[in-house]
Amino acid sequence: MPIKVLVVDDSAMVRKTISDTLAHDPDIEVVGVANDPLIAMDKVARLQPDVMTLDMEMPRMDGLTYLRQLQKERSPVAVVVVSSLTQQGSQIALDAMDAGASEVLAKPDGSMSIGALAGKLAFHIKAAHAAKKRFRPAASEPVARAVSQGPAPVAMLGRHDKRLIVVGASTGGVEALSQLLPGLPAGLPPILVVQHIPAFFSKAVADRLNQLCGYEVREAVHDEPILPGQCLMAPGNFHLLVAGVPGSYRTRLVQSPPVHYCRPAVDLLFRSAAELAGKHTLAVLLTGMGSDGALGMQAVRRAGGINLAEHEDSCVIYGMPRAAVQLGVVDKSVPIERMPQAVLEHLNLVGA
Repeated sequence: MPIKVLVVDDSAMVRKTISDTLAHDPDIEVVGVANDPLIAMDKVARLQPDVMTLDMEMPRMDGLTYLRQLQKERSPVAVVVVSSLTQQGSQIALDAMDAGASEVLAKPDGSMSIGALAGKLAFHIKAAHAAKKRFRPAASEPVARAVSQGPAPVAMLGRHDKRLIVVGASTGGVEALSQLLPGLPAGLPPILVVQHIPAFFSKAVADRLNQLCGYEVREAVHDEPILPGQCLMAPGNFHLLVAGVPGSYRTRLVQSPPVHYCRPAVDLLFRSAAELAGKHTLAVLLTGMGSDGALGMQAVRRAGGINLAEHEDSCVIYGMPRAAVQLGVVDKSVPIERMPQAVLEHLNLVGA
């Protein structure tokens, strides 16, 4: 049966654009539209959609208030936020994910063709529908559990330490990163992160993680040194690659075509790390739909590095980790609450 979608937005143009876009996918059926949450409430009860696309700024009730109401009701409807994402609106979008939204996408405008939007929007609708967890615990709870386990000893960083930690995530990844990164101590080799995320939203996520961690977390900028004791995240709409020479890495941001409908893509980060850091690479693949990261992990394996994947039991969507497991390139599958400890243990194995 097709995935039933309800489109909620106060703009008639956006409602039509989204509806027309999704009509191109035989696995999706738009069963209704609503121009505000009060109308949506009635249509959810009558139409029982699987997924709702939800704007944040609407009359009578804003999208965030409605999303929190759905969270209280523990509604089975998955929510994809489709909103005007600016720097100012990113905090609201981040709050929406805290309230249970599966995905956050930029609202289409008149310059965006249906063809350009179709694959991306359909992919995220399917990801939201596949997610097995609708509402998740606050980040502070799992973070506390991770830290309480106590970090394993890590080999001291030498002057020419070549170790590099690379992390990839998609659907559910913001929550997973909020458990992994704060559970790691300061003073580790550099950490590079690709989270499938829209432009303008990545900075808000990096800022949130920076507040949770005992070391610097921020967006990467082009051609900067990659230094120990910091975590750099790919900005939305830019692939993040490792450049430079072993032991003296630099960032490279590019806007080459999307991979797996995604820019940034995990595969490109992992492959570039494997090429330069080789056996000194520790790759971590977290929750997400699709297969991005699996071929990158294959490159890491061939280079002699170590691959950790999030276990199915804790994944919001066991897609990307499963693809890597099926490819036979994962050294260990670990639930997210134990991933910080696993990173520390395996970091010693890759060697400086």
